[in-house]
Amino acid sequence: MLGGVFAVSSLNSYSQSSSQQTVVVTGSRFEENLNEVPANVTVITRDEIANSTSQNIPDVLSQIGGLNVRSTNGGQLNLDATVDMGGYGATASSNTLVLVDGQRINPIDSGNVNWESVPIDSIERIEILRGGASVQYGNGAVGGVINIITNGNRAKLNQASISYGSFGTTIGNAIVRDSVDKTTYQVTANTSNSNGWRQNSAANAYSFDGKITQSFGGIDKIYTDLFYAYTNAQNPGGVVGEVGSGNPQAPKFNNVGANTTVSNSGIRFGGTKELSSQNIAELDGYYSNKSTFFYTPYYDSTAAIGVGNYGAGNSNLNGWTMNLSPRFKSTFNGFGSGILGYEFNQSSQGGYNAYSPNTYAAMLAANKIKNPSSTEQGTQSASQLNQSIYGILKLVLVESVDFSGGFRHQTQSATAYDNSLTTAYNSNAGKNASKTFSANAGDVALNYNYQKNQRIYIKWNQSYRFPNIDEYWGWDQATYNRAFSGILKPQTTQAYEIGGDWLIGNLKLHGAAFSSVTQNEIRYDVDSGNNINSDYYINRRGINLDASSSLTNRLTLAAGGQFQNSVYANGPYAGYAVALAPNLLLNARANYAVDSNWSLGGVVNFVSSQRYDTGVSAWTDYNSLSQMPAYTTGDVFVNYAEKQWDVKFIVKNVGNAHYATTGGYAFITNASGASGYNYYYYPSDGRSVFLTAKYSFN
Repeated sequence: MLGGVFAVSSLNSYSQSSSQQTVVVTGSRFEENLNEVPANVTVITRDEIANSTSQNIPDVLSQIGGLNVRSTNGGQLNLDATVDMGGYGATASSNTLVLVDGQRINPIDSGNVNWESVPIDSIERIEILRGGASVQYGNGAVGGVINIITNGNRAKLNQASISYGSFGTTIGNAIVRDSVDKTTYQVTANTSNSNGWRQNSAANAYSFDGKITQSFGGIDKIYTDLFYAYTNAQNPGGVVGEVGSGNPQAPKFNNVGANTTVSNSGIRFGGTKELSSQNIAELDGYYSNKSTFFYTPYYDSTAAIGVGNYGAGNSNLNGWTMNLSPRFKSTFNGFGSGILGYEFNQSSQGGYNAYSPNTYAAMLAANKIKNPSSTEQGTQSASQLNQSIYGILKLVLVESVDFSGGFRHQTQSATAYDNSLTTAYNSNAGKNASKTFSANAGDVALNYNYQKNQRIYIKWNQSYRFPNIDEYWGWDQATYNRAFSGILKPQTTQAYEIGGDWLIGNLKLHGAAFSSVTQNEIRYDVDSGNNINSDYYINRRGINLDASSSLTNRLTLAAGGQFQNSVYANGPYAGYAVALAPNLLLNARANYAVDSNWSLGGVVNFVSSQRYDTGVSAWTDYNSLSQMPAYTTGDVFVNYAEKQWDVKFIVKNVGNAHYATTGGYAFITNASGASGYNYYYYPSDGRSVFLTAKYSFN
């Protein structure tokens, strides 16, 4: 069977985009043909995912040229992966919007997306939109959008798979889907466990998703989707030194025994109603509740207290989010269409940092705490209320030429409270804050389908993001205690883009060039220790290309990548590169069908050198610091398919490359209590092998 790692190549995506059956909802939130969307969109189908080497969503995304996937803990499960679209570096997770059926799953803090909350077998397709989309989706859709569609179809599907591989890793997936009259039900589940390549990096994850879709004829339908996910992951921390130094498998001294437990549950719901032949109404929403517990036993130890390494032994975060989004679409007798929508979102999160009695007493004696209430934990809380209204207009100017434009206005009211035990909060000053800010998004575009399967588009866009709740706080540079930064203004980005799709003989090409400038970019400032709105502009420019060709009926090749340049445009840091934003990403894929049963293939990814996450500061010559080295990784597979069985043997990181996707340069305290500036990095896993067996019961 053809597929393998080529599942994420542009060939299949492009072939489907040429079909009038292909729909994307990322462009306008309503289904439409990909050729009619004036944007840089790639579609990955369920079959492509099922036939790939990937066992989790970040793995799938990392195989697509132009997407930079980073991880601080590495590991086969990719629980903490961040996807950078457009060169945003350390704040990539806040500038890449991740959706499930059009509903955001990004947390309100700077934490990672819970990829494991979406069982991979529940996915019908993934839509990747590079570039801003705040008109359609509001806050955070600045660098790009990843929309995971689980709507599925009515076809019966009963399937289970099990994988076993290196580092004691086992992964199980199952899906049951069937239809009774006009009701379709789908139940999917995943269980994943790994001992980890590094010490103190074991992890396990479980997820469940149950979805019922009721059709009423035509496009009329409603759906309800219940989900639950649980993870428990040990945290090995970074390795002190530049990439390649030290023991990459050893944990950092204060991370021994540390782990994080996350429980996430909720409901997604929605529906579509045809009001008339030219008017459609849609409504979707969700409610989720998330609890996160951090355990760091080192800070309760006598070793930590003895050298003054004070810290909270355990911390907890609890929060909830709700969203409701109605919208209407009208068509104008072949002249175009219009969309009007409203979105309401409310979120709240609170937590505490708890000190052991011994740590509390030592901090009190060292005058690190002034706390008349004598409680042994500090509490924080924050909430956000978002409301926005948006409109999108699409007009047919002449045959094969479409104009589209849109606008969104969003208002956010945020409140924050911090009852810290440290001396930075000797009074109530700075503990409480409340702010209301608003932001506008807009875009205009022309799309020209000048021949079948060939088109070009040009687009201008403005998108924005509001600060995450943990960006309200920073660190006091004198005491190294938490300090209130204030509720920051939203950042805005204006971008220009030109791109298209072309068919030249048997060669399929897809590409785009982009240029953007960001004002008030939210970032951490090394000098002040606070999160700030940057006073200086940041420019991002680049080009991404993807090409594929079936050289024979057995051999398929594809290659792609992105060249980008992210730099400070003015001020004292003019010309300085944004950290963790490599200039070049390349991807090459190959697939060969030996016969009707056997196939083999491989994928290679290259990421160029990039700057450590240091921010910019007057105390060091940022450009003189070392850079994280470039790296190349490759996966290969052999697949055998016979009737209802599909068996695959996979080797990941076949060259056993020693590399890191993320690292930094910061003020680091060691086990003796001594401190100073040094490099650190998070090593990725070495070579691993897997055997996967899948059985279809249909």
